[in-house]
Amino acid sequence: MSAADTDHPKQNPLVTMPKLEPQPLDIAPHDTTQRDQAPRATARLQLHANFTLIDAMQQVDYYAALGVSHLYLSPIFTAQPNSMHGYDVTDFATVHPALGGEEALRALVLKLRTRHMGLVIDIVPNHMAASVNHNRWWRDVLEQGRQSPYATYFDIDWEVPDPSLHHKLLLPILAQPYGSALEAGEISLHFDVEQGLFELHYFDTRLPVALHSYPSILREDPGRRFEAMASQFSQAAQYDAAKRLLTGNKFSGLLLDAFDSNTLSGQSRLHGLLQQQHYRLAWWRTAADEINWRRFFEISDLVGLRAEQDEVFEATHELVFRLYRDGLIDGVRADHVDGLADPAAYCRRVRSRLKALVSKRPQQASKLPPYFVIEKILAEEEFLRADWMVDGTTGYAFMNDVSAVLHNPAGEAALSAQWHTLSGSAAPFADYEHAARQQILGENFCSERDSVVRYLHQLARLSPATQDFTHTMIGRALDALLLHFPVYRTYFAPQSAPDADRALLHATLAIAWHTLRIPDRPILAQLEIWLAGEPQVDPAAEALRLRAIARFQQLSSPLAAKSVEDTAFYRYGRLLSRNEVGSKPDQFALGAEAFHARAVERSQNHPHAMLTTATHDQKRGADTRMRLAVLSEIPETWGKTLQTWQASAPPADVDLALNSMAAGQLQLDAIDQSMLFQTLVGAWPLNLPAVPGEADRATLYDLLQRVSAWQTKTLREAKRHSSWIVPNENYEAAGALMLQSLAQEFGLSKSTLADIGRFVHSIAAAGALNSLAQTTLHLTMPGVPDIYQGTENWDFSLVDPDNRRAVDFTALSEALYSDPSWQDVLTHWHDGRIKQKLVCALLECRREHPALFATGDYLPLFARGAQASHILAFARRHADATLIVVVSRFAAPLLGAGDVTTHDAESLNSAIPRIPPTRWKDTELLLPASFTSSIWHDVLTNASHGGNTGALKISDLLHGLPVAVLLG
Repeated sequence: MSAADTDHPKQNPLVTMPKLEPQPLDIAPHDTTQRDQAPRATARLQLHANFTLIDAMQQVDYYAALGVSHLYLSPIFTAQPNSMHGYDVTDFATVHPALGGEEALRALVLKLRTRHMGLVIDIVPNHMAASVNHNRWWRDVLEQGRQSPYATYFDIDWEVPDPSLHHKLLLPILAQPYGSALEAGEISLHFDVEQGLFELHYFDTRLPVALHSYPSILREDPGRRFEAMASQFSQAAQYDAAKRLLTGNKFSGLLLDAFDSNTLSGQSRLHGLLQQQHYRLAWWRTAADEINWRRFFEISDLVGLRAEQDEVFEATHELVFRLYRDGLIDGVRADHVDGLADPAAYCRRVRSRLKALVSKRPQQASKLPPYFVIEKILAEEEFLRADWMVDGTTGYAFMNDVSAVLHNPAGEAALSAQWHTLSGSAAPFADYEHAARQQILGENFCSERDSVVRYLHQLARLSPATQDFTHTMIGRALDALLLHFPVYRTYFAPQSAPDADRALLHATLAIAWHTLRIPDRPILAQLEIWLAGEPQVDPAAEALRLRAIARFQQLSSPLAAKSVEDTAFYRYGRLLSRNEVGSKPDQFALGAEAFHARAVERSQNHPHAMLTTATHDQKRGADTRMRLAVLSEIPETWGKTLQTWQASAPPADVDLALNSMAAGQLQLDAIDQSMLFQTLVGAWPLNLPAVPGEADRATLYDLLQRVSAWQTKTLREAKRHSSWIVPNENYEAAGALMLQSLAQEFGLSKSTLADIGRFVHSIAAAGALNSLAQTTLHLTMPGVPDIYQGTENWDFSLVDPDNRRAVDFTALSEALYSDPSWQDVLTHWHDGRIKQKLVCALLECRREHPALFATGDYLPLFARGAQASHILAFARRHADATLIVVVSRFAAPLLGAGDVTTHDAESLNSAIPRIPPTRWKDTELLLPASFTSSIWHDVLTNASHGGNTGALKISDLLHGLPVAVLLG
């Protein structure tokens, strides 16, 4: 759906809104609450034309009642008209009109201030849309080439060896090879009378024509009527003066017909004209091999920006700083900082600029330090560096930790053995990652890789000691390094070579050394000198070295993401709940001690880092992961169940097969079947019974439609049998037909579909218990919890776009304002109100005790007794206040999860997500001697617990709910 205001499905709410001038907000003088409000908890909202800033404003009361302190918005800059995410920015200076513009933003902020709430926005420093039609900077570069004032804004290599790209950009936008597109008449010359400009049209794309080629156009007029004008163009000294020559002119069809590609002469002239432009039109498949400008990952619709350049930084951040100065926003989240040439310098610069504006903010706006977090993936042993001066990351590391600690390590061996049998390979995940890196480097990032090699080769030529290192030798050494790189990137900069990065590079080169031929090994030592050594004395050599370092680091980051998250995650399926952004599937679980150690580190170094369990980039919803985590507790049961489903899955109905489908390709292989069944188990809605009836038909079909979209994406991302570049329609049809076969079993009590439903409901309570534990940890641990839109209710979503579906705020509001009892929501836990009530109660606790959560110490606690392994607990302490948090885990055996011996749907649905008190036996929570309180008050249930024995009975603490939050 178009995002243009005229195409908006709802009446434009700004039609009658009074115009608000860009000035600081006038907040009521008596409002002192907001003045010192730091983020306590945020709510992430995804904005687009169908959910605007005005729509967000209408949810402020709900989020205030839920207990968040700040809304956290996806990018608000003007973006592509149909953008559903806002990362394809076309103008950094304005708020997107499709979202309501700055007037709507101010209206939202005024509403937030009435509820003592703040605003954090997502900013995009690394890239913007490579849109010829809507990005005026990009269009100007295409029109004027290197002479454009914006030519240095983008990361463009104008000096590639290919003569056809000398001082030109590759523009890979054609759906078929250039020659075919030309012959088909898909490219045509037009004249815009209003603008006085010639344009080249490729369907809806309107490409600029360089002014230096106008004379050659005018001289093709059959009547030679524009010779004088052509001469004037040739002599025009000023760009604007040359453009004015054509304003108001009208050219007959005869001139444009001379470039009609339906004739051989027209084709020849049009080709000649295209060769004169500052860009080379090309087939989209050429991008991986030949593109000469930095993209966002491998997306040729997004062009990399040079934020390290002063003029670029100012132009892309002017609006951000103004909004902060004027008190409209209170903080920022910077997207994909690893794509920048120097993330550390960028972060320090943003922090410094925001900090300098604090004193200029309106009197009523917060004078606390600005909130500043970054999107960054941290490797297993990688920590965010303190000298970056950020509050923390956006929480992927926490999302991994909280998920891993709720997976039972005892299930790893059995699930691994099952996966090895199913996949036919005992290879560890590292081998999957290595194979994916090799493929992605060789197929998707050839051009980016070759640019690094080219800079290093040019550098080698400048020294007698290295001038015999050939381009190919350097390429082999670089490949060996990249294929074994353990983190997203290093952070070498012109004036900085961090010791941690030196050590990491040295260790990686040592690994790569064993994989290279002996003649190439000396080049690895030279790579270490170039990438991590001292600056070169020769200025030309140093310039090449710095360019090579920047391009190397800007390559290793997307290579890691595409290889791991977007390829290997879709090939390795031992347990899909561990295939998540920020995680590594080979880390099956996390012990309590390690979990606590990471929490302590966060509380000491980045106590205000964002914590998340769900994001717009996740592979699976928070509760999808928690249900699948139950499989780690019942691996043998799951293995037998999966075997049964695979064995009984009927072959696809040949009558439903596509005509083009070849014999023998009518079923998914075992790997893809396993991933499909795991996905059905994880995403099965709780309002869909074990054996769906007629009233459930729409719900079931909605599930299968969502899973079908997930399956297509999965098969293409895996690049095993299909891909985005060359989709295998036969194999994809096999997957679709398998889902159709399941749909045909609708209403049958003895079928694979019914078995899936019964199995889901047999583990659903254990999965919900995991979810409630995860939610409690999310909202009580050191950091600022972020709640992704709608996930305060059950979140059984899949990868995008499924996780960006519209949220039913009406239903959420009604559930929240009804204020049900704990007994009610526990009994009817399927509807998700129990999770929402827990979120609200814990956010209220954070509101009442801000210092305890913002700066309180973190103390691990431990249990003893028969079921001690099923307890995870810690305390937060600040001044005289102590909070104890207790959650249960690994509950499946204690709940009988996975037992589907009964076919009684009512019995399957009767379980609740709470371990019966009697099953805790003698288990108790040990309290440190320093805890002097004898009475502990549960902030959720109002129950009191006490005693001077230095321990609390778990059967008492978790009698009413599966979690306890005690205030001393």
